[in-house]
Amino acid sequence: MNIPLPTIPLSERRVRRLLGAACALSALLALGACGGNNVDIASGQSPDPVALNFAIVYVKRPAPDFTSGTTTQVDPDARELLPVLPGGDLYVRARADSTAPEKNITGGVTGGTGDVRDLSTSYDGKKVVFALRKHIDPNAKLKDPPTWGIWEYNIETDTLRRIITSDTTADAGQDVAPHYLPDGRIIFSSTRQRQSKAILLDEGKPQFDAQDENRNEPAFVLHVMDADGTNIHQVSFNQNHDLDPSVLPDGRIVFTRWDNTGGNDAFTLYTMNPDGSDLELLYGKYSHDTGTVPAGGTVGSTIEFMKPRSRPDGKIVSLIRPYNGTQLGGDMITIDANGFVDNMHPTLANAGAAGPAQHRLTNTDVRTTNGPSPGGRFSSVFPLQDGTNRFLVSWSPCRVRDVTGDVPCTSSNIATLPESQPIYGVWVYNADDFTQQPIFAPQDGFMYTDVVLAQAVPLPPVILDRVPTVNYDPTLAAEAVGIINIGSVYDIDGTDTAPMGIASVRDPAQTTADQRPARFLRIEKAVSLPDRDVRDINNDAFGTTNFMREIVGYAPIEPDGSVRVKIPANIAFALTVLDKNGRRISPRHNNWLQVTVGEELKCNGCHRTNSVPPQPHGRSGLYNAANPGAPTTGAPFPNTDPALFANQGETMAETRTRLNSAALSPSVNVIYNDVWTTPANPANDFAYLYNDATFTTPAPTRIDCITVWQSTCRITINYLQHIQPLWDKLRQTVDPVTGTVLTDHTCTTCHNNRDAAAAVQLPAGQLELTSGPSNDNNLQVTSYRELLFPDNEQELNMGALQDRLVPGPIDPTTGLPTLVPVTVTPSMSAAGANASNRFFSRFVAGASHDGYMSAAELRLVSEWLDLGAQYYNDPFVAPVN
Repeated sequence: MNIPLPTIPLSERRVRRLLGAACALSALLALGACGGNNVDIASGQSPDPVALNFAIVYVKRPAPDFTSGTTTQVDPDARELLPVLPGGDLYVRARADSTAPEKNITGGVTGGTGDVRDLSTSYDGKKVVFALRKHIDPNAKLKDPPTWGIWEYNIETDTLRRIITSDTTADAGQDVAPHYLPDGRIIFSSTRQRQSKAILLDEGKPQFDAQDENRNEPAFVLHVMDADGTNIHQVSFNQNHDLDPSVLPDGRIVFTRWDNTGGNDAFTLYTMNPDGSDLELLYGKYSHDTGTVPAGGTVGSTIEFMKPRSRPDGKIVSLIRPYNGTQLGGDMITIDANGFVDNMHPTLANAGAAGPAQHRLTNTDVRTTNGPSPGGRFSSVFPLQDGTNRFLVSWSPCRVRDVTGDVPCTSSNIATLPESQPIYGVWVYNADDFTQQPIFAPQDGFMYTDVVLAQAVPLPPVILDRVPTVNYDPTLAAEAVGIINIGSVYDIDGTDTAPMGIASVRDPAQTTADQRPARFLRIEKAVSLPDRDVRDINNDAFGTTNFMREIVGYAPIEPDGSVRVKIPANIAFALTVLDKNGRRISPRHNNWLQVTVGEELKCNGCHRTNSVPPQPHGRSGLYNAANPGAPTTGAPFPNTDPALFANQGETMAETRTRLNSAALSPSVNVIYNDVWTTPANPANDFAYLYNDATFTTPAPTRIDCITVWQSTCRITINYLQHIQPLWDKLRQTVDPVTGTVLTDHTCTTCHNNRDAAAAVQLPAGQLELTSGPSNDNNLQVTSYRELLFPDNEQELNMGALQDRLVPGPIDPTTGLPTLVPVTVTPSMSAAGANASNRFFSRFVAGASHDGYMSAAELRLVSEWLDLGAQYYNDPFVAPVN
């Protein structure tokens, strides 16, 4: 079935003719060739009465050859922000009408070979801010100057300026995705990483652009600057990209965050205040399977949430598409993020709502998968703020090609032919009746990829940056810390998971300290990695993992599961729950948190990562708190020390730190003092100390941090520096009179392929702990490989070690059994200390190695394994290629 061709204004007819008759007809006929699920082009095509009253600003660029197969430049991955699509420029027309003259605003700056992207209008509709990159030498590196920078065009005065006037300052980072704040400042995404670089100096490292966790390009994170380009400061601290910020009606920032830690790899929506405080998940953690459902399937394709913008009704408009492969386009949806955290998961205030939260703005077959899309695709969507349900969009119809050129998008052609070049034009789309009117179509060889209307809109409220004394204790600013306040680690998605309940575990008369499963909280920090020009780290330096982590410190978990502790401000950190031995009992935390200076970040508890359906993390208002807090004011918690009097509703951590501010500080040591039991029982107290008398190998932290914690303290464990010395350490008891060695528990005495006389021996337990280069990987030592990787069992044969072979499968040629080696299971696992029981079980009371290593030493091994058993956790100690 075909539909009549729409009536198009004369100027548009000329543009269509420039595209060529075949191109124009295939583009338009395709709208009706695939049945009723297609765009309904409105008839009449009278000029739009609202859009005409405002200037229209857009990016026009040469249409890249998407069909050539060279996708690195023509269809860039959304996770890669440095590449350019050469030739993009900013254009303006005084009216949103194809008859209005078009003016190139940036051509004199870009020279026709630079690029422009990420348009955003001021609230009064008089200015447009955007990202621009001047001409780049094709032989230069993408990170080199000229850099992406923030520019502004004043429509009223017809003037163009770069926001940051100094060339030196402008070229200090790559700046994209700007947006005006209600107070006139600009928030944008940048590789400047200003506060993060200052912290690198505090850590004794040189400053560098930290790479994303794919180690592909510098991480773009959010910064704020004044309107004149001064007072630039970083406000988000992700290890990957934070993109496309905009302002919600309540003044908060919504943006796309690339979660790319652990098993994550997704663009999800987050919110925060303009100063970076109160950062939390907003929407979409478990809604990425909501794209196009394949024929015969039930689960949608994977989509990412991009370019979020608020509508007047409070809903969010977002483009959805995969990272690449869809010719810069995708579908457009609205999201009820006020009422939902995921497509089918309402907030607590919206409990009982069935969903879905997402609604497509079109009723056409717009596909978020590679290949032709019958309903075309959108590359830009701008909500009109005029009380209607209309949007200014950049849209390309479906186009496919055969050997003769472009042909109609019939069902059979879509199934068998590849996509042709997109022709993104500018349209007004009405979501009420699913019609769209053309503003102007692309000229021959060009396309429009960003478009905004210079329309005045209501000013959201200004959320002021927090300042010391007014908003928080100035001593927190002096210490460069914030606070995290956890209601209870036993609160899992609003459910009390403590043995016999929180009311039982917090009562010393019912549950002793040793009976509580959760005892310590470990604060872990991402280790930023430089690019290969700064330090070309050999991949073997990571060991069993592909990342590095440090430890900031430890805090005791109070009997009710609560924790309130200082956290270094302006870092990406994660939290881990530990048992009495200082070993991880929670899943590895794979989402980066942050606190700004003086901020107290509160959360009810923890979340499941393996529940069905999965539960979202990190947004307030999803679950009721499981920890009720103190029952009364002015009295202690039941059966606890009366000196620790509580206020009604307080957690034990809140009570303790209110009465003793020193309890807010974490420690690099693992220390437990039972302050709650009455009468006090010193037998419950213990500590694993780096300055313990038994701990004589190098400590993985600064000496001053062992006695007094500071925000710059780090525990950085490198295998050769801190773990291998445990195996080499002399562990002998000697007769004080005769000097005779009575016992020798030095690890490398038995776990060696040579005895004291240098004769060949079979290493005890098939485990060699020597520090020579491994035969399996000469960039790692033998002990590391033996502890963490499968090995072949060996035997001593005529004074030589050889693999032990046993009969295996029958050889079909000879009919005889083959000989195969016997595999030795590793003693340790990078999954963590509690997954390494084959090692630790030797050291428990009554076991074969009881007393060979101290509790403090075993604690070091435990935390190293919990981090991921990295070979190095410091890129400037690790070897380079």
